[in-house]
Amino acid sequence: MVGPWLAILVFFCFCSLGWAQQQDVITDIVIHGNRRIPADTVKARIFSHSGDVYDAAALERDFHSLWNTGYFEDIRMEREQTPKGWRIHVYVKEKPTIREITYTGLSSVSTSDVLDRFKERKVGLSVESQYDPTRIKRAEVTIKELLAEHGRQFATIRSEVRAIPPAAVGITFVVKEGPKVKVGRIRFVGNRNINSRTLRAAMKNLKPIGVPHSIFLEDILAKTYDATKLEEDTERVRSEYQNRGYFKVLVQDPKTEIHDTGHSGVHIPLLQKGPGKAVDITMPIEEGDKYKLADITFKNNKALPNSKALRTLFPIKDGDVFSREKIAKGLENLRKAYGEYGYINFTSVPDTRFDDEKKLIHLDIDVDEGKQFYVRRIEFQGNTTTRDKVIRREIALEEGQVYSSRLWEFSLLRLNQLGYFEQLKPDDPNTTERKLDEKEASVDLTLKVKEKGKNSIGLNGGVSGLEGAFIGLSYTTNNFLGLGETLQIQASIGNLMRSVLFGFTEPYLWDRPLQAGFTVYTTRTSYNQARQYAILTGQQLNLPSYYLQNLQNYTQSSTGFTSSLSYPLHRSLKRVGITYSFDDSSLIALSDASKALFSNLAFRGISGPNALSGIITSKILPSFSFNTLDAAYQPHSGKQIFLGGELAGLGGTVKSVRPIVQYKQFFPMQKRRNAIGINFQGSFLTGYGGLVAPPFQRFYMGGENDLRGFDIRSVSPIAFLPNHAAINLTNPDGSTVLKDSSNPRLGPYTIPLPIQSIVQPGGDLNLFGNVEYRIAIVGPVTLAPFLDSGIDPILRKSQLRINSGQLSDINNTLFGCPALDVTLNCVGGVHQVFSEFLKPVAGTNWTVRMSTGLELQVMLPVINAPFRIYWAYNPMRLDTNTTAPTVITRSMFPLGAAGDYTYQQAINTYGANFTLREPRKTFRFTVATTF
Repeated sequence: MVGPWLAILVFFCFCSLGWAQQQDVITDIVIHGNRRIPADTVKARIFSHSGDVYDAAALERDFHSLWNTGYFEDIRMEREQTPKGWRIHVYVKEKPTIREITYTGLSSVSTSDVLDRFKERKVGLSVESQYDPTRIKRAEVTIKELLAEHGRQFATIRSEVRAIPPAAVGITFVVKEGPKVKVGRIRFVGNRNINSRTLRAAMKNLKPIGVPHSIFLEDILAKTYDATKLEEDTERVRSEYQNRGYFKVLVQDPKTEIHDTGHSGVHIPLLQKGPGKAVDITMPIEEGDKYKLADITFKNNKALPNSKALRTLFPIKDGDVFSREKIAKGLENLRKAYGEYGYINFTSVPDTRFDDEKKLIHLDIDVDEGKQFYVRRIEFQGNTTTRDKVIRREIALEEGQVYSSRLWEFSLLRLNQLGYFEQLKPDDPNTTERKLDEKEASVDLTLKVKEKGKNSIGLNGGVSGLEGAFIGLSYTTNNFLGLGETLQIQASIGNLMRSVLFGFTEPYLWDRPLQAGFTVYTTRTSYNQARQYAILTGQQLNLPSYYLQNLQNYTQSSTGFTSSLSYPLHRSLKRVGITYSFDDSSLIALSDASKALFSNLAFRGISGPNALSGIITSKILPSFSFNTLDAAYQPHSGKQIFLGGELAGLGGTVKSVRPIVQYKQFFPMQKRRNAIGINFQGSFLTGYGGLVAPPFQRFYMGGENDLRGFDIRSVSPIAFLPNHAAINLTNPDGSTVLKDSSNPRLGPYTIPLPIQSIVQPGGDLNLFGNVEYRIAIVGPVTLAPFLDSGIDPILRKSQLRINSGQLSDINNTLFGCPALDVTLNCVGGVHQVFSEFLKPVAGTNWTVRMSTGLELQVMLPVINAPFRIYWAYNPMRLDTNTTAPTVITRSMFPLGAAGDYTYQQAINTYGANFTLREPRKTFRFTVATTF
């Protein structure tokens, strides 16, 4: 009987155990008090789940997990017994959400400055974030630091928190900035060998603003005191000493003293300063001895064992005064030298040994070369338009090759010169990503680029001195279809100029670095000197007819094409090329001055009006260029050299030679933010084979491409061209004297006269230079003070020869008509002998022009073209009077009142004074760059 009772007992024990285990199970987890945070989000932070065995330690862990989220300011857990187990109640009180943040009393810095500093310091305070008192305190400290940097050392910041129902708060930072603290006197104690002005100039952060190296203007404006910058300036003073040999100099901690400044009571604005505070800085210095460099030795330089070659990388010689700056430059050169051979992880440890007796420093450089790395893969990111092969063909490094930092920098420079991408900087980690495999000694390079706008589409119009009123449409792309090709289409229609141009350039013909291109064009230009002046001045001119006839007025039509080939020299920035041009031009002279200039000058083998039609120029231009500019537009460093020589005479009707040289260079300023640019161009033009260059191909300066303050093509030497004219004999009452009063059909009594027409023949030598200081304002906006200067004189007067027919005509003409014979023909006339060469007017041939002013440059983001407005003042210009060298005499006219009156009229008309005055100042806008 024991067996059944035992079985029943065991059964009841198991039932009791199951019931007990069921009582220790978590049946449910309920969240209470959550408003903004969903219950599922809260449960996701709890590791315990329904069905788990109840464990107090596990719930404690869940409590800490919820608390560490930072979402709640109070958490409470309770358990409730149910028939099936335990129900866990989690009561939370959410931290309020920050709905708004305001600042009162903040004027020295902007709200955006504060937010940027919050982001930099990782304060974590923003609208819609959780309220956290520790973050509020951190924000107060950050604002105080920011204000201290702007001279508000005595600023106080207090935060106010106000509730915004139902569960949000608003934060207000109440700021009292206090007086602005300026830098007062800066004194140095113990500086016996270096004067205080030099040391003060080394303090870039706190030195006063003024004119460097001046006696009285160095301390014009005091800078705002920033205690955080004082340590940097102290180190700069130490560096200044160490650069002058005082390597053991001891610059002690500066002593600062704050004092009140200005007038606390009533003061006169602008003349008397208001109340403020200033900090006087005293910097104690123990100079020590002056040391020289004894020698530089290298250790462990196994890859580059030539120590003499490594020594040349340091710009300091043995025996020179020791310079910390030159040593640092040498170490940088050493790093680049090893990087050129693939030693990416190269480091150098300099160690100094002193000879205090001889005051010498021995510099020992311990070299840790590391491994030599090979390029495993080169990839590109960000080139959404430009194809990989367009970038890869500019990369001088090849996969499988030893890595070279020099070739990589060279590759980025070539890419920058294309102008396809934003500026690529070799040392910027956002440009080059390197993944090193130390085991395999390989490196993967990823070049990150950002595409620039490649298309320039513009509809423009307006009023121009050369084109008159015009409207133009242009399309240019320097990266057609992402293949690196250049396509240009341009059309302009105006009342003075019409032009159409189409051009195409292939940078890699047949996948070789052979650049080929061509342009086809046709233009028609009406050059009206009087109208141009009226447009530029905005005034309607009312000039007498004889004056207008002495101004240039002609129409030129040209049609032609150019083709070019160029090839880069191996792995360099040098390029050789050749360009062929064909141009067919014709001119129509409308004024007497233009007729005299173009019809009477001998520039072809024929004379007369036919000389102005079918002027065919067939020429080649071999060239050499060298370009290290770091950008296609707005470069900051590098130089560009162009050498070429035009030779016209491969067929056609023009035979001329024109050598050309151009040099430009840019110098970075203000840590490459700004730049100084210089540009020089020179050219010379001469004919050969008995011909001279056409007058319209000679040099005329003026305009936005060379001398910005002068009118377009207005700068030229002045000359007088001999010609002949006839004047009617006129009575003092204005009536015309007839040859025979009884027979009016015989016409008036005319007198042939020798005259001199004023012309601008242009120069045969062209020299000009430009200097700009480009100051980056914001984004694509640049302000550029500039100075332009140039000259275009006549060197070879033999190139300005009157054609033989015209010269024979005027030399064989009898000038004057003092009387008529019985057949009513003139008698008593005289011959005049004129030179076959034009002679420039004194004071106009070698007159240097200069223009200076201010230019605002903006790179328009939509049309991708540089727009600029500039004002120019011309301190050196042509401003003189001249008189035509007339040879009209009284003896050329008949006796009597009519002869007297007509003689005076001829003198007034053909022997008048000419005012040669170029503009004093100019204001213009244009879409172009000077260089």
